[in-house]
Amino acid sequence: MAKDDGVYISALEGKSIPILTLDDKWHQLFTQTEMTPEIEKLADELNALVERDGKIRMETKKIKKLKKTLLSEIVPLRDQANKSGNAAAIEKEISERTRLINECNEKLDSHDDELLDLSKEIYDVDYKLMIETMKACYETLHTNTEYIKGLDEWISKVRVELKKNVIRLQEAEMENYNLYSYMHQIFGPEVIDIFDLKYDPDRRHPVRRPLAGDETEYTD
Repeated sequence: MAKDDGVYISALEGKSIPILTLDDKWHQLFTQTEMTPEIEKLADELNALVERDGKIRMETKKIKKLKKTLLSEIVPLRDQANKSGNAAAIEKEISERTRLINECNEKLDSHDDELLDLSKEIYDVDYKLMIETMKACYETLHTNTEYIKGLDEWISKVRVELKKNVIRLQEAEMENYNLYSYMHQIFGPEVIDIFDLKYDPDRRHPVRRPLAGDETEYTD
C-alpha cells in the first residue's frame, strides 16, 4: 500500500535535509531494505553533482589565491616603474598581470553562477532522493508489519493449541499412571509383566520392555 508523494512532501516541509549520499546513516538504511533502481539513479546523479560542486569550489580557491598573488605584485611593479628607466617593460608586466586578474574575475563570476545552479540542482535531486527513500522504507515497514501481524496471529493460535495439548498430555499421563498403579495393586507385578510394559513413575509414561532376542530399545 503506497502513500502519495504529497504525504512525504508535507512531512519534509521546513526540515533541513542533509546530502543523503554523504550521510552514513542513509547508507545504513539499505542494510535493512533494498535500494530501488530509482534510488540508485538519483544517488548517482547526486554524487556527480556533489563531485562537480567540490571541484568548482577547489578551483575557486586556487583562482582567488592566484588573483591575490597577482594583485600583490602590481604595486611593487608600479613603484619600480616610477624609479626605473625601463618603464615600458615594467608597464608591460603590469598589463599582463592586469589581464590575468581580469581573467580570474571572469572565471570567479562564472564559478559563482555555476555554484548557484549546482546548489539548486543538488537540493532538488537530494529532495527527490529523500522522497524515494521514504517510499522504499515505508513499503518495507508496511510489508514487515503485515508479516509480523501474521506471525503473531499464528503464534497466538499455536500457543492456545499448545496449552490444550499440554493439558491433554498431562491427563493421558495421569490416566496411564493411575491404570498402572491400580493394575499393579490388584494383579501384582507378575501379572503386569504379561502385558510387556514397564512403567517409569519419573517419566510418567510406560515404555516397551524388549522381549528376549529383541534388540530394539524404546526411550523418550
